[in-house]
Amino acid sequence: MNPAEKANALIEALPYLQAFRSKTILIKMGGSAMEDPELVANVMRDITFLEVAGINPVVVHGGGKAISAAMEKSGIAAKFINGLRYTSDDAIDIVSRVLSNEINPGLVRMIRDFGGKATGMPGTDIFLGEKIKSFDKQGNPIDLGRVGEVVGCNLANMDTAHKAGIVPVISPLAAELPTGKPLNINADLAAAALAKELRVSKLVYLSDVPGLLADPKDPSTLIKSINVEKANALIEDGTISGGMIPKIRSAIDALNAGVRKVHFVDGRLPHALLLEIFTDGGIGTEVTL
Repeated sequence: MNPAEKANALIEALPYLQAFRSKTILIKMGGSAMEDPELVANVMRDITFLEVAGINPVVVHGGGKAISAAMEKSGIAAKFINGLRYTSDDAIDIVSRVLSNEINPGLVRMIRDFGGKATGMPGTDIFLGEKIKSFDKQGNPIDLGRVGEVVGCNLANMDTAHKAGIVPVISPLAAELPTGKPLNINADLAAAALAKELRVSKLVYLSDVPGLLADPKDPSTLIKSINVEKANALIEDGTISGGMIPKIRSAIDALNAGVRKVHFVDGRLPHALLLEIFTDGGIGTEVTL
């Protein structure tokens, strides 16, 4: 880019910087976008930009592949039921360790290395949960071990961080009611639950898919913008399928609770977060009411 083009990019970003200053944007990081250290560093730099620009970013991260690798190393085979990871008492210790001692501190350290302010928060300090109820096709209950769903959020630490201009980086764990023991939470659902409580301006899912596609096999059929009614229709006709269904349903749930917009963005693309938020065209899919 020549100097004039760089200036035009800044001018294009101006109304978005004005609109979202002091607003909260929740970013969920997951998928293979978290497997490449360079990609992760790029996202953390973008998040630092948001913080320096006066926006309040909140990060909820996953860690599926790292957890699977740690469990395999410990001799525990990964087991998924209805798309959810079965989590035994032994496995929850591994999940907690990987999320809280490895992934979370690493993300916080990157933001700080870029000159930003961040603090790691174990999800057990934020999310209140109950064991999730799952059933087979015959309607019989299925035991998923220590897998939970969010039933409430404790926002005291979040408020303190925001007032200090610090980025909260949160792991997808919940404190079980009433025992206080950790529960493994699907990171997409954890992010949506927190977005609802915070009534964020945007909920952004960064993963390894470009967004919603009219033809799931053709990336060129990206749907730039869609409302809830049309998204439900795509679920009904099978266009949206597999792992995208719970993502879309969690997005719809968040929108119905007051979240302004939900975005699905390919975190593998350089500066995907900034391009989606601060450009007129964006690069992913936005979902609105």
